[in-house]
Amino acid sequence: MKQLSIILLCALCINATAQVKQVILQASGLTCSMCSKAIYKALEKLSVADSLSSNISEATYTLTFKKDTPVDFDVIRKAVENAGFSVINMQVKANFDHVQIQNDAHIMLGGKALHFLEVKEQVLTGEQTFQIVDKKFVADKVYKKYAATTHMECVKTGLMKPCCAKGIVQGSRIYHVTV
Repeated sequence: MKQLSIILLCALCINATAQVKQVILQASGLTCSMCSKAIYKALEKLSVADSLSSNISEATYTLTFKKDTPVDFDVIRKAVENAGFSVINMQVKANFDHVQIQNDAHIMLGGKALHFLEVKEQVLTGEQTFQIVDKKFVADKVYKKYAATTHMECVKTGLMKPCCAKGIVQGSRIYHVTV
């Protein structure tokens, strides 16, 4: 019986490995090149960044990360906010090694809990891009669209709730994403 419980626990919460390689974020509220420079300087200070580039006309910033370095998406978002702006889109590029995903399901990926929304069941292999659709990572309209696709409470708070997959620490951060 104990072995069956362990197998079910593993099936409910897939733990996969992946290396987060890059984040492409779009900021809002920029009105001039000085605004762009303020965000650039804030992102440049992040210790996980290996390289940083910007596209002023599209208000986008591309951060490439040091190999085997854990990346905290909230720290990146807060750096933009501390510069006086907000994130309206964050795309994450990561290398996946045959990771099974399905709609309204959780996985652990590189130490991060991800809850997939509006996705078809599929296996992610190689470099793939996903978008974070949590509050403060997308426009309110986009967040509301994705939040309406799940009944799970974690989408409202960004924290694991009892309705979430077993095996992930309750109260820990969870990112809601789509591919």
